[in-house]
Amino acid sequence: MNTNPLGPLMIDIAGQELSDLDRERLAHPQVGGVILFARNYRDPQQLSALCAAIHALRSPPLPIAIDHEGGRVQRCREGFTHLPPMRRLGELWDRDAAAARAAAADIGYLLAAELRACGVDFSFTPVLDLDWGPSGVIGDRAFHRDPAVVGELAAALIEGLRAAGMGCCGKHFPGHGWVAADSHVAIPVDERGLAEMAPDMAPYRHLKLDAVMPAHVIYPQVDSRPAGFSPVWIDILRRDLAFDGVIFSDDLSMQGASVAGGIVQRAEAAWSAGCDVLLVCNAPDSVADLLANWQPAHDPVRAARLARLAPATAWRVDAARQAAGRAAVESVAA
Repeated sequence: MNTNPLGPLMIDIAGQELSDLDRERLAHPQVGGVILFARNYRDPQQLSALCAAIHALRSPPLPIAIDHEGGRVQRCREGFTHLPPMRRLGELWDRDAAAARAAAADIGYLLAAELRACGVDFSFTPVLDLDWGPSGVIGDRAFHRDPAVVGELAAALIEGLRAAGMGCCGKHFPGHGWVAADSHVAIPVDERGLAEMAPDMAPYRHLKLDAVMPAHVIYPQVDSRPAGFSPVWIDILRRDLAFDGVIFSDDLSMQGASVAGGIVQRAEAAWSAGCDVLLVCNAPDSVADLLANWQPAHDPVRAARLARLAPATAWRVDAARQAAGRAAVESVAA
């Protein structure tokens, strides 16, 4: 078994089981985690076997992550509960705040418990962007337009995640909900100043988060670089908001990251800005390029932050809480 410490790259794999190339790349000392997609999932049994194989490759085990928010963004479907988009919880809040808070906590537990039962360590959730209206890529992934409501519902969801032994990742700092452009295929620019963005940043100020993912959005009144490449924004997050958890870059293969140059330049920019873990997804040639040509010095502080995200091994599903989560899904969907 490989005993390298966790590296700064989180990469994906091709299929529903590990190939020889996957094993070779996941053993590389610059790799520190795996992100799964819908193509990596067939059913819970297959996912369990895949996660066990990944965890067996290294010590400490590579963390396994996934984008599993509910609604449009849920990678595992067959055999999993179909979770509602988070906007449904915001709509419930407008009718019954107490019921929405309880439903968010139960859905958070269910989300984490179903993933953890298969060996997935954490999901990149919750979305903390405000539902300002223009952003189609955020849209119903956001809880609400009111930052206080977003904070309340996210806190409840996080409570549920943690009850199942899973950490949380707030995204997309400092806020992606104002701009219409989708950073997967464009370079969004938010022309607001720092004071105008106070509502977007409020959830990050008040929630205790394990991880944060900055947006591939440029806020030119604050810095000319996208937030994930900006030491200015990372300093605001670390110093002004006193955040000491993991900072994940958003996917470096996205169009919104292209302003930094090629993949090696993107990685260096995100690393130099202060991101702890760099995601490279759906771009196997870029992964090969990075593993061959990007060699940052090992940073034990950043590696220790990532290690803190590892879930406790002694955990058993609470069947009653899981049933409450399924009931909450049904009530919110209705």
